[in-house]
Amino acid sequence: MQVRMLVIITVAGLLVAPLLAAQEERGPRVQPGTEMVLYAPEQHELYDGRFVITGERIYQVGNLDDLSPWDHMGDDASNLRLVEGAVFLNVDEIENTGTFRAELELPQGQYVVELDRIHEFSPCQNGGVAAYLFEHGNSGCGDSNWPKSLLFVAGWGYGHATLNGELLYTDYELHFMVTQGMRHRDTLEVMLQPESGEAGGVNPAAQQLDFYIRSPEPNGQNHPGREVFDHFFAMEVTWH
Repeated sequence: MQVRMLVIITVAGLLVAPLLAAQEERGPRVQPGTEMVLYAPEQHELYDGRFVITGERIYQVGNLDDLSPWDHMGDDASNLRLVEGAVFLNVDEIENTGTFRAELELPQGQYVVELDRIHEFSPCQNGGVAAYLFEHGNSGCGDSNWPKSLLFVAGWGYGHATLNGELLYTDYELHFMVTQGMRHRDTLEVMLQPESGEAGGVNPAAQQLDFYIRSPEPNGQNHPGREVFDHFFAMEVTWH
């Protein structure tokens, strides 16, 4: 009887262990503590991988002329400026191709940012354009400068910026992402760490579009730690 019970317990342990391991797994498509799951985009027969999205009601974090040290994350919403303009992205997640362009009116003049080439900096970026992945926070993908969120689509690569038609930056790192609402609708503040649970400090009833262009040169006095980190976000996101 004791041998039989030992066998049952051992078999049960072998069955439960993978389930526990799966629950604790952390990555771009799996997070612990979830109460529902989604079909991955590629499981849908009609999925064409194409995302055509515009962003408006755009805020700039800080200023182009800020003296170091500066904070261009803007989590406390104390250094934001509403600017005129729009963001346009048209990418193919399957082929890792597409375009991104921001046309903005800043105090210094017309500022344009454009993606020149797509590039994967990390395996969870899935070739440089990725869709429906968890990133940031404690997701195990990306940094913790933002809260963990489901990213509907995101892209990484290199780009350039012009100011009043003159080249301002070239071959700088560029990233855009359409996320759940990372900022409070009214205050625009970010809650990096949720008060409880694994879900992340985001509002899934809202969306936003963040993008930045940053220099390869570091500067540890700044936040984030780059010599240049121009960061903008759009609070109105339209899918086409």
